[in-house]
Order: sequence, then structure tokens, then C-alpha cells
Amino acid sequence: MIMEAKNNIGWVDLLRVLACFFVVFSHCCDAFVAQFDVNRPAFLTGVFAGSFMRPSVPLFVMMTGVLLLPLKPGTTLTGFYRKRIGRISFPLVGWSLLLPVLTYLYFTCLNPETQNPLITIGDYTASTLWVRLYTFIFNFNFDTVPLWYLYMLIGLYLFMPLLNSWLVQATRKELKTVLVIWGVSLLLPYIKMFAPVLGYRGNFGHMGIWGECDWNAYGTCYYLSGFMGYLLLAYYLMKYPLDWSWRKTLLITLPMFAVGYLITSVGYVITQEYFPGNYAYLEIIWYFTGINVFMMTFALFVIVQKIRVPSLPWLSRLASLCFGIYLCHYIFIFVDYDLFNLAGWPYIVRILCMACTTFAVSSLLAWVLSKGKFTGRFVK
Repeated sequence: MIMEAKNNIGWVDLLRVLACFFVVFSHCCDAFVAQFDVNRPAFLTGVFAGSFMRPSVPLFVMMTGVLLLPLKPGTTLTGFYRKRIGRISFPLVGWSLLLPVLTYLYFTCLNPETQNPLITIGDYTASTLWVRLYTFIFNFNFDTVPLWYLYMLIGLYLFMPLLNSWLVQATRKELKTVLVIWGVSLLLPYIKMFAPVLGYRGNFGHMGIWGECDWNAYGTCYYLSGFMGYLLLAYYLMKYPLDWSWRKTLLITLPMFAVGYLITSVGYVITQEYFPGNYAYLEIIWYFTGINVFMMTFALFVIVQKIRVPSLPWLSRLASLCFGIYLCHYIFIFVDYDLFNLAGWPYIVRILCMACTTFAVSSLLAWVLSKGKFTGRFVK
């Protein structure tokens, strides 16, 4: 099935929109999660709402696999790199410069009294802005958090032509074998967490496992772990769709999603009790490449893939804006947190209002930018 045909599949458009909204919603939860034990109700609301949205990025990656794998016949390595990496290089540079400027202007000129727990107004000065404007060549910063995805996506693009060469000749059994190995790699974060409980003290102070140490970051499962597995899973499910009845689908996927969600949400709360405010440990439970988030992602993908969604022009148009929405939405999260910082409003209502407003405004901005020949490069 060629890429253009896939773009017209209703369920693909629906899944792209859902994944994009999940990203926006999850970022709206961050400021509530960051209140931890200072405001326990806000923390718990943020955790249990945000945990539901963890399949967001994995679904985006799976959509990449759905739309691009297998590569079109005749696609060259340099041609693929030029088209795909070239396409996201301009947005990466553009938003790495624009988002810090917009955030600086908001917090220094319009709203210096924000009560967002993620924000320290003293961090927004002319000198810190300058640093943010050039250090993107090394990595994203707080103002450009969503752009971490583009750095990762470039890595996937670099690998995809190599993966494609194997996919076109791999048997179903071989695909399943690699997916099983990848599935084992999804357990690594938890093995690393619990190894010290069983007496593991690391090597020379380094707590990595299975070959990882100070002079080697590439352990046993390194080359068959991470987001690459979601690309492969999407390809597999497109080539070999699950021939399940609706009853069997729901009997398998709903409990799977529920278990994954409980591990993700309750696990985060429990981890907070032992490592209060320690993101290095807390984020392990929320890893996109953890077994619990995989369970939620797989369940959602299979359910939506099975839905007979018609190809609707408005849905396809909204789906085409999702990349732009993803790129520009983060600044509006800060604005909406202050806008809906209303006493007496339930935290979940505030989060919902933030998410819907941010998604709507970001959609409008992405649509406006898409109309210009130059500005369109920021969102396409």
C-alpha cells in the first residue's frame, strides 16, 4: 500500500489526531504533577490524568511506521535522508529559536506573577535567552521540550532505510522474533530499578546492566530497543492485521490497557513516596519505551485500526495539521495554566480547559502558518 493511499485511511487520520491531543493534554498535566506533596490533590489529578495519555508519542512513532514503511520502490538512501531529515530540519531550527523568544516575552512582559510551579521567573533574562538561542545545536531546553521528539525522529529516519532493506525480505516469523526481543527490552527500566534491591552495586559506580559501564553505553539490548520497535510493530500490524472479532479484540485490549494504565499511574504515585520529586526515578514509570506504556499503546492502536472510520475531509485536514500543532503548542500551555488558574475550579476541569484551548489555538496557528509559502515550512 503506497503512502498516499495510507494518508486517506480514516482510522490513520483519527489516530494521528488522538496522538496529538494526548501530547497536548499530557503537557497540561505537568504543572499539576510538579506540585507533588505540596498540593497532593493537584499532584494526584495530574498523575492519573497524565498517565492515561502516555501512548501519545509511541502512537506518533507508529504512525511514522504506518505511513513510511515499506519505503517506495526506487527510494535511495540519500534521497530519503534529503526529503525526510531536510523536511524537519527547518522546523527544528525555527521553533528552537522562536519558542524561547515567545516564552521570554510572555514571562517578562505580560505575566511576571505566574504561579506555575515549573517556572522560575529569574531564569528568564536576556542572558539566559541568548544561551537558549544557540544551545539547541546540542539539545532541546525547557522552553522547547516537545522538540526532543524531532531529535529522536532524525535518528529513526537515519535508521529506517537500513531497517527497510531487511523488512522487505523478512518472514512473518522473523518479524515476530525481533518483536519479542524488543518486548524484552521494554523490561530493562524496571530491571535497572530493582537490581540494587537484589544486591547489585554496579561496576565502578556505574549502575548500568548487561554490559553497560563507564566506557560502554551500548548494552545487550541497545540495538534492538527504544522507539525502533514501535516502527516495526506498526509495519507488522499493517502487513498482518489481527483477524480478531470485536469481542476478542476488546477482551484482550481493554484489560491490557487497564493493567498498563494502573502500572503507569499507581507506579508513579508509589515511586514518588520513595523518591519524592526525583524525576530521574519518576520518569522511569512514564518511559514511552516501558512495558506498561507499550500495553496501552498496543491496545489503542489495535482498537482504532479496527474501527471503520470513513475518510472525512475535515479529519484529514486536522490530521495534516498535527505536526504543526505539536511544534507550536508548548507556549500556549504556560498561557493557559495562568488563564485557568481559577480558585474553586476542580483540577481536572482546569486541565481539560487548558488542553482543549491549547489544542484549538495551536490548530488555528498551524492552519494560518500552513497557508504561507515560507511560514508553511514551520508546520509541514
